[in-house]
Amino acid sequence: MLNPQETGIDFVNTVVDGKDFNILTYRNFYNGAGVAIGDINNDSLPDLYFTSNQQKNKLYLNKGNFVFEDITEKAGVGGTGVWSTGVTMADVNGDGLLDIYVCNSGDVDGADRQNELFINNGDLTFSEKAKAFNLNNEGYSTHAAFFDYDLDGDLDCYILNNSFKDPGKIELYKKVREEPNAGGDKLMRNDDGTFHDVTTVAGIYSSDIGFGLGVAVGDINDDQLPDIYVSNDFWERDYLYINKGNGKFSEELINRINYCSVSSMGADIADINGDGKPEIFTTDMLPADNNRLQTTMAFDPYHLEDAKYRANFHYQMVQNCLHLNDGNGNFQEIALLAGVAATDWSWGALIFDFENDGKKDIFVSNGILRDIMSMDFREFIADRENRNEIKGDKDSIDNRDFISYMPAHPLKNYAFENSGKLTFTDHATELGLGQPSFSNGSAYGDLDNDGDLDLVVNNINSPSFLYRNEASGNLGNHFLKVRFKGAAQNPFGIGAQVTIKMKDEIQVLQNFNTRGFESSVEPLVLFGLGKVEMIDTLRVIWPDQKVETMTNIKADQTLTLHHADAAVVEEHRPKKPAPYFEEVSARVIPGGARHFENRNNDFDQEVLLHHMLSTEGPRLVTGDVNGDRLEDFILLGALGDPDKLFIQKADGTFSFKMSPGFVNDKGFESTCGALFDHDGDGDLDFMVGSGGNQPEVDRINYVVRFYKNDGRGNFVADPGSMPQVIGNFSTLEAEDYDQDGDIDVFLGARVVPGNYGLPPQSYLLLDDNGRWMNVAPPALGNVGMVTDATWADADADGDKDLVVVGDWMAIHIFKNDNGIIENDVTIPQSNGWWNRIEPADLDNDGDIDFVLGNWGLNTKFKASPAKPLTMFVNDFDDNGKSEFIINWYPPLDSQAYPFATKTELVAQLPGLRKSILKYEDYAPKTYDSLFSPEVRKRSTAYEANYLASAILWNEGSTYSLVALPTAAQLSPVFGILADDFDGDGNMDIWLGGNFYAMKPQVGRHNDSRGVYLRGNAGRTFTYVPQSGLYVEGEVRDAAMIQSNYGKRLFIARNNANVLVFEKRK
Repeated sequence: MLNPQETGIDFVNTVVDGKDFNILTYRNFYNGAGVAIGDINNDSLPDLYFTSNQQKNKLYLNKGNFVFEDITEKAGVGGTGVWSTGVTMADVNGDGLLDIYVCNSGDVDGADRQNELFINNGDLTFSEKAKAFNLNNEGYSTHAAFFDYDLDGDLDCYILNNSFKDPGKIELYKKVREEPNAGGDKLMRNDDGTFHDVTTVAGIYSSDIGFGLGVAVGDINDDQLPDIYVSNDFWERDYLYINKGNGKFSEELINRINYCSVSSMGADIADINGDGKPEIFTTDMLPADNNRLQTTMAFDPYHLEDAKYRANFHYQMVQNCLHLNDGNGNFQEIALLAGVAATDWSWGALIFDFENDGKKDIFVSNGILRDIMSMDFREFIADRENRNEIKGDKDSIDNRDFISYMPAHPLKNYAFENSGKLTFTDHATELGLGQPSFSNGSAYGDLDNDGDLDLVVNNINSPSFLYRNEASGNLGNHFLKVRFKGAAQNPFGIGAQVTIKMKDEIQVLQNFNTRGFESSVEPLVLFGLGKVEMIDTLRVIWPDQKVETMTNIKADQTLTLHHADAAVVEEHRPKKPAPYFEEVSARVIPGGARHFENRNNDFDQEVLLHHMLSTEGPRLVTGDVNGDRLEDFILLGALGDPDKLFIQKADGTFSFKMSPGFVNDKGFESTCGALFDHDGDGDLDFMVGSGGNQPEVDRINYVVRFYKNDGRGNFVADPGSMPQVIGNFSTLEAEDYDQDGDIDVFLGARVVPGNYGLPPQSYLLLDDNGRWMNVAPPALGNVGMVTDATWADADADGDKDLVVVGDWMAIHIFKNDNGIIENDVTIPQSNGWWNRIEPADLDNDGDIDFVLGNWGLNTKFKASPAKPLTMFVNDFDDNGKSEFIINWYPPLDSQAYPFATKTELVAQLPGLRKSILKYEDYAPKTYDSLFSPEVRKRSTAYEANYLASAILWNEGSTYSLVALPTAAQLSPVFGILADDFDGDGNMDIWLGGNFYAMKPQVGRHNDSRGVYLRGNAGRTFTYVPQSGLYVEGEVRDAAMIQSNYGKRLFIARNNANVLVFEKRK
């Protein structure tokens, strides 16, 4: 960081609360201001413009060698002194000179608040002409982006505004998004130098509920048309506008993005994984340490989150979001996997290459002047006695007296370096970027023309930061800088896209300069090349879609591309390979096969749960029930939704067969089942286990049911054949494990309803001449909270062993010794939150391996042997009901803390209230300091140290647990299929998952659309995104069903239709 006395940049954004205008009267008082970088006098030295909230804005002329001159007064660009926010440098009038557009807001009348456009006169002076260009918007403007949306050659303008309305006074469920409002966002089309409002006709929302804080532009679906991402504060969701090429946009966020940040602030669009497809990054306000998590964060209850979704506000999570482009213009949110989700109260979001190593990194500016979300402050100020005491004998309230009680904590900014594997590590301190501050707007540019990107940050109440990047001199990495000489009305080539290729490496940059928060970057592109000295090909696509291609470009130079050298080229895009599979659900199941989930809020019953247990179905049960040698299936039903039988016909279609016995038993929630011939009459009978976690349901609703088959697929309840066991069961695995000619059953228990963490009882039921006898050894009966199991010959000795996985469980292999199940082999360091297991010989070596579905790595919870998740179960308050405490390591902490908030913990254990009266009292508490040694001694302890979905490789006498590729870790896995789908002799894997019913502070896990892993030699797998196995929703089970036309894949989803896929002909 350079000294302001040496650089001449003495700018400070001074913000002081006044009596009448302050954080309590203006919600955006602490949002800060922006910075723009651009060369205003075309001397190849980029200059700087800072906006100010309460003083004049400032323009600094770059004199070279990091010396700047304040020319604000001479240039005439200080502004009116109103509350300035965002700033953008753009050549608005197309004369080859950068102009300056300043957004204004604050508590002043509209005419005095209007935005300002400083037109560059070419002599280091500017003339304010916003009204002449019709850009004098009078809203609470946050920022603006200039780009050619209609491809007519000139720059249009998107003005991002923040609603005039108090968000607390807007009816949440009144449909107002489509109702235009004067204070809403505006799209201004440039028609021969004058801008016209085309907001409504272009399909842009401009309503009362738009609380815009960030805007970024980029071509996200690879159609050479600029799209727009808008970050909205509060409960309004973000917007993703897809350019349709006809002067209109289609708002498609809900269709393309599974969830967004709640309080979205800054935004940027750029490719972070080197596939040429841009990602979207937004900032929010999730802290990374326990102290601030517990003292500054409050989360909506589940029922309110659900209500917002049903009111069309989409799913939102309090965290930064990194939306990974899947190549189809759709996105998977991976911020938690990537390690960039929690940066506290964050503003700027910039994606650029810090070190010129060829990988795009992420910078986040951070901090708010006072902790307006301080939970203790909010409780303190809500107390009338406290308010009266602060007011004293004054005639009127002075808000500054209340504001003085707000805590103030400057925070460091974040600099995430890209590992190249979709993960990032914060190296702000090591890079010299970690000074505590209240930072807001930030921008990058090559200020000294040495081939790396320097950084400028606008701070509240402290001098701005100017960071000189020394990567080019110290690391030996190469670069290519590209400037643009664009078309007549777009001289800086805004919207041009440059692609470079070096052997197997590709980089793509798009020349849009509105980025981050309230700021704009230098209008050029700079590629970090690492050790590459020669670029094989460079291709530029200009906004009018003219193209130029160059070859063999040397590194370490500044290249100027001229629009005049480009030509119209007929596009010959390589044809995408045809997907392996196609969906045939409507043809195969003409009437559909749908699961209906009952509504039950588990969090009302167990406050400390992090996810519901009553939405883990449905399962599919397959078999030939009518003896026609065609496989049929039963879709298990939730409470109130009967099991459904579907019969396969010779033509490969399935028809629903009414089963009165199933309808009569719809008061049960069926969670597992199996078809097998219990009575030896040659047909398949049906045994089904119950579950669902509804504690108010009578115990009789958790019995295991049995239905006798008449040979034609008609099932009749047969109470006499029911095993006399009761439990909430998750898996029912049938096998003649003792090889005596009849079928035995393992029943894995999920939980004790309403008492998560209490060890449930599992059963191994031996068929003893028609009588069921439980022969489970204690190690199996008390194995834990089972989620799945499978019979497989794990030790290749000719009989079936039992492999069991579960919640907070290691992988257990119970060896079969001549029909006796007893020897428990536990895989070391495998304690996970396992969901599914599927046996298969994955490496064709003749023994059985196992694919295991776990919770995944794209989650707030992280687990390792060094930093495990732990859970302690006890009747902590001696009220006759168990409670549990889950402990985790927040990202910045080396100490484990309870995950529950103070509000949740006190609601579950009211006796703790006196010891943790304040949030700041609770924040440092650990499990050990909350409970006495005597209480802790009687707790049941659990641990999880492995959350990745994985393969358990059978090495003969030992096993090795290896995580699946990153694509398999984006969501919990519940459906697994293993087969040689493509017929190349190698086993492939398909995975499905997602889980919606999560506590809001955990966030829904819904970033899997199915993962197809093509098997290779040598135990490796390649993710194939274009497989055709595209599955939305919550997958809960998957099965391969044979028909006369080959194998088909059946995918069961919670509260949705079964999907069917077959290999494309």
